[in-house]
Amino acid sequence: MCADEAGAADAGARRRRRGGRAGGAARRPAVEQPPFRQYRLSYPPTPVVSTDELESVHESALQILEEIGVDILHDEARALLRDAGADVAANGGRVRFDRGLVEWAIRQAPSEFTLHARDPAKSLRIAGETTAFSSVASTPNCACLDHGRRAGNMADFETFIRLGQMLTAVQLWGGYPTEPADVHPSIRHLDALHAILTLSDKALHAYSLGETRNLDALEMVRLARGIDAATLDREPSIYTVINASSPLRLDGPMLAGALAFARHNQPVVLTPFTLAGAMAPVTIAGAVAQQNAEALAGLVVTQVARPGAPFVYGGFTSNVDMKSGAPAFGTPEFMKATLLGGQLARRYGLPYRASNVNAANALDAQAAYESVFSLWAAVQGGANLLFHGAGWMEGGLCASFEKMVLDADLLGMVGAFLTPLQTDADGLALSAVREVGPGGHYFGTAHTRARYKTAFFGPMISDWRNNEAWAEAGRPEALNRAHAIYKALIAGYEQPPMDPAIAEALAAFVARRKREGGAPTDF
Repeated sequence: MCADEAGAADAGARRRRRGGRAGGAARRPAVEQPPFRQYRLSYPPTPVVSTDELESVHESALQILEEIGVDILHDEARALLRDAGADVAANGGRVRFDRGLVEWAIRQAPSEFTLHARDPAKSLRIAGETTAFSSVASTPNCACLDHGRRAGNMADFETFIRLGQMLTAVQLWGGYPTEPADVHPSIRHLDALHAILTLSDKALHAYSLGETRNLDALEMVRLARGIDAATLDREPSIYTVINASSPLRLDGPMLAGALAFARHNQPVVLTPFTLAGAMAPVTIAGAVAQQNAEALAGLVVTQVARPGAPFVYGGFTSNVDMKSGAPAFGTPEFMKATLLGGQLARRYGLPYRASNVNAANALDAQAAYESVFSLWAAVQGGANLLFHGAGWMEGGLCASFEKMVLDADLLGMVGAFLTPLQTDADGLALSAVREVGPGGHYFGTAHTRARYKTAFFGPMISDWRNNEAWAEAGRPEALNRAHAIYKALIAGYEQPPMDPAIAEALAAFVARRKREGGAPTDF
């Protein structure tokens, strides 16, 4: 953590110990933002293929599962699939899935669920008509304007959590915003999840890197919510993302985590990472057909473990630059794959996950327009869970503090776009038209003044001053404005309250698991 950020955090801690601001004065927000709220997908999703063409993609996936199969690299998962009627090879991990078993699994998974947060007001409904925005996740590096690009570490990790807690457009955590690589892998999950659970009160995610880490995560979120094990099994409270090792492979550590979560009724988001031309066919339809087969294979695994366990269909198919082999994001191909994935999820009645991604190396026009294309595809594709919503850079190699602010601005604009138009008498505003009449203006009307902040909540970064006023203000470009907002939010951060007994129990669990050695690192 930078010195000024550490000072701001210490000041916030002192304010909390004193019981708030002097004299009980209400604290002004560091940055004006829309309130935290979940948005509805108020427009019909956009189909990218016809119904017949969609069935062709579905049939292709079933053929892949029946004739080619998927490598299931986990003994217990293969045993469960064999008992359920799948064709499990005697040698090796290849499993072929009968279409009847796949269709059965599709019928078992629920079409919606509630993801419970530590603060009940921030719980999220994951369903066909709602969407939820997560933070960036899983980057090995991080960057900011002050200190440049560096390897992920715990101090920056915690600063990302504070920033995401303050940004109302970040509605849940998608994982570790940046990997705290300075903490040993055996105990990293303990420190990282403890930081998320204490520095934030939003819904969260745990990585599936073997069963032990997932069981630790389940116990930590149970303690943080102050509930018993039976309530945790009834109320999904933490989710995991499973990436297929494309092409056509699900690995052991992730399957172990998926089984642990499914058995405890916690959501599994199965997301093949398929890059057309590299880990999938070069055509988008072929790549999505393979994505579909891998996602459905994961669905079957979760449902044979516990029928009815919550499951999210994940789409993450994009293309590569065929000259270099580098992943490309926010492209027209990525958009079409996102739309097609959404059509398939709706066909199966499953919640859908998409992503806000870009391949830019700097916070520039490319970073903005690729993110806007990704967001547009996600919204029009009907994404119920938007992963990497704020902060992703360099094709996932870096998380940026300034990009998190810029993306939060974009997410706020998406939220405003999704808010339905008001067409009642108040929205049509005939009283204001009568008051002004021909040739007047509306700045001073009662109708306008009553809606000064709600009629049009301007984005945080956009600057609509004329050129002279902009120059007089020091020509603040988007990167500098995002940096200033990031700093202001960190300075204004206050840790969400936690019952002292719960905090003590959570810290004791972490300490005990560290003494026991944490989780294995040899898979």
